[in-house]
Amino acid sequence: MRVVAVNGSPRRDGNTAQLVEAVFEPLRAAGIECEQVPLAGEVVGGCTACGVCRKVADRQCHGRDDFGNKVIAALDAADGIILASPVYFADVSAELKAIIDRAGYVARGNEGMFVRVPGAGVVTHRRAGAIHALDTINHFFLIGSMIVVGSSYWNLGVGAARGDVAADEEGLRTMRTLGENMAWLLPRVTGE
Repeated sequence: MRVVAVNGSPRRDGNTAQLVEAVFEPLRAAGIECEQVPLAGEVVGGCTACGVCRKVADRQCHGRDDFGNKVIAALDAADGIILASPVYFADVSAELKAIIDRAGYVARGNEGMFVRVPGAGVVTHRRAGAIHALDTINHFFLIGSMIVVGSSYWNLGVGAARGDVAADEEGLRTMRTLGENMAWLLPRVTGE
């Protein structure tokens, strides 16, 4: 079993990456392979609405030739998906929104691409906007007939400067519980 986390932060190894790693701890302890795919430094353009992904139906985006296609392929091969983002103006980062739009459109043109795949959002915020960003991520899961994995609280961590989330004990505990819940659910969904 394999979980892929797309880290929508434009900063490498920041607070969002630390939260994802906290989710990975119980997953790895359960023997589940985990991969974090950072969007930082990569070119990821938005959907062009060309519609070729629906006409060709080969589980790929044809409107852009950039890193987004590698992300879509990684998501397609995953047994569980995490979409993570810092809050930028009360929503997900532009990079993650581009992935949501493109992967979502490709999935709708390729019947069953993400159906019943467990998915979870992870959001880092300084002060506000986190629930709206988490809601944006959950829309991707819900419209794709995915199974949304929850935790003991909203999947949020608080931190502004790099490393601040390490002091958010409740946020880290929430992430670990999220990982435990996903580790419990994955074998039941995949049959492995």
